[in-house]
Amino acid sequence: MPEIARFYGIVVKIYFRDHAPPHFHASYAEHVAVFNMRTLHIMEGNVPKRAHTMLLEWARMNQAELLTMWESQKFHKLPPLE
Repeated sequence: MPEIARFYGIVVKIYFRDHAPPHFHASYAEHVAVFNMRTLHIMEGNVPKRAHTMLLEWARMNQAELLTMWESQKFHKLPPLE
């Protein structure tokens, strides 16, 4: 599973050929969540509020590129949240 971003202890990954809808996996310490790329809602799991806020900010900035990666299956690193 390619790691596409890492910031403030949060790791974001996308699985190759994963099930629909388009989504990414985020982990922070012992917490794991799966985010829908289109709605940015958590589909599964949870992360602390501060990590959730940072993930939403990062995902909004990269949403178009995330969806492009999902469709093309050509993954690359995205800039971290600064």
